[in-house]
This record gives sequence, C-alpha cells and structure tokens, in this order.
Amino acid sequence: MAKVNQNLLLRRAEHEFLKGDYTNSLRLYGLILRDYPTLDEAKIGVYLSDLGAENESEAQALFDYYQLIKNEKENAVDIIGNLIENLDNSKRQIQELLFNPMEEQIEYGDGIRYSDFLQLVESRGSFRKTFEDIMFSTKVIIANKDEFIDFVTHLSNEGFNEMALGYLDASSHLFGDDQDVLALYHTIGGQ
Repeated sequence: MAKVNQNLLLRRAEHEFLKGDYTNSLRLYGLILRDYPTLDEAKIGVYLSDLGAENESEAQALFDYYQLIKNEKENAVDIIGNLIENLDNSKRQIQELLFNPMEEQIEYGDGIRYSDFLQLVESRGSFRKTFEDIMFSTKVIIANKDEFIDFVTHLSNEGFNEMALGYLDASSHLFGDDQDVLALYHTIGGQ
C-alpha cells in the first residue's frame, strides 16, 4: 500500500482545522500518523483537533501560536505539548477552587475571580507561569479598581506590556479620569 502524500494531507488537515471541522481534521491527521508515526506536526494536529471539539477558541489560539513558533524554535512541539498539559492542570485546579463545597458557589462560566487567581499564583510561586497556563482558557474576573491596577501592574512587571496596555485601553472608559489608572500608562510606557 502506497504512503499518503504527507504535505498534501497536512495542508488539508490544517484547512479543515481552520474551518472548525475538527472531526475531519482529526481523521486527516490520523491518516498522516498511520504512515508517518513520528511526524510532530501531525501529533500536534491530533491534540489540537481533539481539543477543538471541546473548546474551539483554545484550540485555534494554540494552533495560531504553534504556527508562529514552529519555524523559530526547535522545541515548538514540546512548548505546545506543555501548554496543553498545563491547560488541563489549570482547569482542574480552577474547578477545585471554584467548586469547593465549603465555599459559597458563584457562577463565573469560563472565568476565575482575581482573588482565586492570586491563590493559584501563591501556590505555584509565579504570576507569569500561572497566567501563561490560563491565558487561553480562562478569564480573570476583576471586581474593582484596586484589583485592576494590581493585575495590570503584574502583567507589566512580568513582561506582558502590550497586553497590559491592551487592558488599559479597553477599560479606561470605565475609570474616567482616575489618576491611579492613568498613571499606569506612564508606568508601563516607561518600561
């Protein structure tokens, strides 16, 4: 039996993935792996197609990120694999925090309260690592100005300046001419 054309099937699988047809992209990546079982790009495609059936936005974001880094970084497959594993672990930890029967239950959908996020940061010892683990899957729910300032400041301090500025731009109308919030523009711009 002749081997399938790897590049042709990869293009088709990626096309189906980008269309959001995760069942078909999973089937095509599976065909590739049948003949090329060590092909990293097909392995990632299988993982992301499976994830896409559950959470389309996460899968598409990870796919886009993989496309950006695959030619630049030797360990792109490991990076994506670790992100997927960390997403699963973070979701489990978030579920434990949000659905602890001893605490008051509040529906946050795909989000986590900032105070709960800070507990995750404390338990893991790193704001950056915790934020990277949840950034594709979970919204951080900010309840007041102080939390917002703290969050944006942490983002900036951890090297997420563009993201911090994006949060400021998107939320500045909520705070009007509040000098503490406006001072963040100067702080972030000076780094």
